Amino acid sequence: MLSRFRFLVLPIVAGAGLWLSFPGGGEIWPLLFVALIPLLAAVRSESAGRAAVAGLVAGLAHFLPLLYWIVIVLGKYGGLAWYVSFQALLLLALYMSVYMVVFAVFARNILLGLPAVPALWLVPALWVGLDWLRGVLFTGFPWMDLGYGLYRIPLLVQIADVAGHHGVTFVIVFVNTLLFLLFGTRRRIAEKLVLVGCGICLLGGVGLYSSLRFAEMTARISAPEAVRMKVGIVQGNIDQSLKWSPSQQQITVDTYLALSASLMRAASPPDLVIWPETALPFFPTNEQMGPLKMAVKSGNMALLTGAPWYEIIDRQNKKVKYYNSAFLLSPDGGFAGKYFKTHLVPFGEYVPMKKLLPFLAPLVEAVGDFSFGTIAKPLVWHEAKAGILICFESVFPELSRQWAQAGANILVNLTNDAWYGKSSAPQHSLAMAVLRAVEARRSLIRSANTGISAFVNPAGGIDDRSGLFEPWAAARDAVLMTDITIWVRFGHLFAPFCLIIACLGTAVGRRLRCREYRLREYN
Repeated sequence: MLSRFRFLVLPIVAGAGLWLSFPGGGEIWPLLFVALIPLLAAVRSESAGRAAVAGLVAGLAHFLPLLYWIVIVLGKYGGLAWYVSFQALLLLALYMSVYMVVFAVFARNILLGLPAVPALWLVPALWVGLDWLRGVLFTGFPWMDLGYGLYRIPLLVQIADVAGHHGVTFVIVFVNTLLFLLFGTRRRIAEKLVLVGCGICLLGGVGLYSSLRFAEMTARISAPEAVRMKVGIVQGNIDQSLKWSPSQQQITVDTYLALSASLMRAASPPDLVIWPETALPFFPTNEQMGPLKMAVKSGNMALLTGAPWYEIIDRQNKKVKYYNSAFLLSPDGGFAGKYFKTHLVPFGEYVPMKKLLPFLAPLVEAVGDFSFGTIAKPLVWHEAKAGILICFESVFPELSRQWAQAGANILVNLTNDAWYGKSSAPQHSLAMAVLRAVEARRSLIRSANTGISAFVNPAGGIDDRSGLFEPWAAARDAVLMTDITIWVRFGHLFAPFCLIIACLGTAVGRRLRCREYRLREYN
């Protein structure tokens, strides 16, 4: 009886294994290297239709528990009915699972139509290519790709400065595929030896590179001659339900100022203090900014903070653009630079296609209508040239890559993860930010309203971090690096290249499979 439903049971095991390897599921990271084996076993022995069902089941088993925090965001803070929030979770999980369906069907063609050695390389290429596609289609939602599951083990993610987090994912899926081909299928000894040789070449090469690179980066970070700046992080822990209340605004600012003052009173105060996304819950007009500028002057403090911003485009026609911004205040109270968020959250900060779909106008009023910024020049303070990532932007590697190309020698992630509540999502956000640091070889300073705030070094180590939903302030030296990594130059091409190769391999596999069927019928 069980054998009849193995195409359903095995994918559930695979999806559950993936979830268990991530924050929220137990962080049993070694499972990443074996979790896909049941799915590969299921799709190889079934029809294309059943392989598609297997992919859907695996996707739902993985993404439903991984993305459960969507219900908290929409239900508790978004004001939607709980049943609507659950429907939104199901729709998002179904969308994410579509890529797993495509993987299952295409992987079946590769495994059945091609010899083991090309299949060993094409299956991970297929997974990586689909991950990349999910990160760019419909503005992209590359939430917790497999490579992020290794964020706690810096030694295992060093390849990211060559091929990005997609390179880490490739290695993970490669190991799954290798183990499946060796132990889940019948192969000649000679063929297995070639597979083992391929495994030794890739894993040995990646392991050697990772060991040498990690040792090099660790030495450079601790070297006396390294350029450093002391940076302070302030986590205000402001209740999201009270944050935008007019009566709470001054209390919020006072909370941040008090925590900042504790850092500035130290024997070695920070050169720059960083507050989270929209730490100032008001537009920075002259009247409201006055007390803050006075406090900055009296404390001799340079401040980088998030706030909403507006610019009048046409005063006569009352055209105004609103932005989710970060700006730098110098100790004399003057503006030393600002950045407007580039990658906005669809249906959170803007409504896509609102001009083509006028019936969405009420939704625009509900969620806001922010404008897009651009990445131009880093915000400069003393030796630091800061590339800013506001909230959701830390999920997109292309943005930190653009900042490195623009001359940034440090990355700063301002975020307000209070929307997620006490879910696993803040841990997910931190995991993805860690890989941004490794890819670009930049220190990454993460300031979050309710956590998790952190100092991440260019080797991917978390030097210090806060807890969730607690006031927190800390200061540390951040290394300022100017390396242009292989990933910054060319590594962004790795994932789309994988997609092209995988599609070609799938087509060849299908053609060879069809030829085999025709030969059988002829004979």
